[in-house]
Amino acid sequence: MAEKTVLLAEDDASIRLIVNQTLVAAGYDVRATSSTDALERWVRNGEGDVVVTDVYLGDVSIFDLLPSMKLARPDLPFIVMSGQNTILTAASAAEHGAFDYLPKPFDIDVLSSLVQRALKTSPKTSSRSINPEAQKAISDAGLPLIGRSDAMQEVYRIIAKVMNTELTVLIEGESGTGKELAARAVHQLGAAKAGKFVALDLAALPASEINRELFGLDGEGGAVHLQGGTLYLDEIGDLPAEAQTQLVKLLRDSSGARLIASTRRNLGRLVEEGKFREDLYYRLNVVRLTMPPLRLRKEDIPELARAFLIRAQRQGLSAKTLDKSALDLLTAYDWPGNVRELENLILRLAVLSPDEAITLRDVERELRAGAREQKGASAGFEKDVETLLHRYVMGDLIAGSDSEDSAVYSRVIDQVERPLIRLALSVTSGNKVKAAQLLGMNRNTLRAKINALGIAED
Repeated sequence: MAEKTVLLAEDDASIRLIVNQTLVAAGYDVRATSSTDALERWVRNGEGDVVVTDVYLGDVSIFDLLPSMKLARPDLPFIVMSGQNTILTAASAAEHGAFDYLPKPFDIDVLSSLVQRALKTSPKTSSRSINPEAQKAISDAGLPLIGRSDAMQEVYRIIAKVMNTELTVLIEGESGTGKELAARAVHQLGAAKAGKFVALDLAALPASEINRELFGLDGEGGAVHLQGGTLYLDEIGDLPAEAQTQLVKLLRDSSGARLIASTRRNLGRLVEEGKFREDLYYRLNVVRLTMPPLRLRKEDIPELARAFLIRAQRQGLSAKTLDKSALDLLTAYDWPGNVRELENLILRLAVLSPDEAITLRDVERELRAGAREQKGASAGFEKDVETLLHRYVMGDLIAGSDSEDSAVYSRVIDQVERPLIRLALSVTSGNKVKAAQLLGMNRNTLRAKINALGIAED
């Protein structure tokens, strides 16, 4: 088989060298340049079998050149690399007909694999561009999707691939992770953007209202009959059994609307428990999109916090900044309420902090205030613990009732202490002295427990 040629366009010399060497070692002929003129000339002359290019070459955006190059070579696959790493970059790559989008920094083996797949696939032709109104809409729809973490890059890639299809999307994730924002991004950046976006929060609606909102009176006028646009069903796992049956029937016949559903619950488990229809689950679970919890994308916290401060300023509050120690504490915290909790905290700080720079003390004060509010729920916490003990320990207690050397107590205490100490170390970024202070114990005692419980010191 004849050697395939890769056209590489990258103005960072070190990245160009590494990619060049990797692709040559993989058996490709590589022609590399930092010039858009050279790239356009090669493409128009019929050279190359695949293009690997950065989004920006100097001051020129590859998206300005892609329509004419795709017109000249409609079957030539383009792999677009970018250090911008935003949802609009991924969406623009998809809209302009790129084979795939690869955020920087990337695993060089992933790029090599993409090149191999691109050479085996006939890409679809596209010369559309992102509508500026769609860009504004995504920024104005509550919180724009923000983040350059690996977890968010995967979210962007999936959105870019499905936004111009009619496929049903199931968005999973904890409360506060931004599931509705992802749904709005699919709608506003995709083919359905000219239609309405109708959102129904099924967890917030009384059961008596769900049928009326979804199906209307006498089967007419409900949200499922929306023509065009997108119907977003939030917390689909809370849909009553009767409504599940009706929804299955309607999904068999296209309603004319794009359907996106979300859930904080494990639908597969609900199916196993007989609480969710299996046929509805498979109709919804065509494309699955998982929104990561904030604790797994902590590198995005500074960018999110600054974005919230900008929003607060646009809402009429004074301009504020976050000093480094404040950002460090925000990044160390585990955010059980996810992005929504972070947003609420930042808005409170923007209102209550007296100085232009928000400090460590300001953040500590608000986190303590939130912790005091949570103490009112301590009875609920104790009840939850009691429920878990019934589930996991009752059997051991009954089985060991005749034994004189039962180890149930020490085993349960170990299982409680281990995650508690891990949590304290996470909050203090591994600082054992601070963790001991937070837990109210001697630091030597904490060190001994870390060793005894086998807690890894990463």
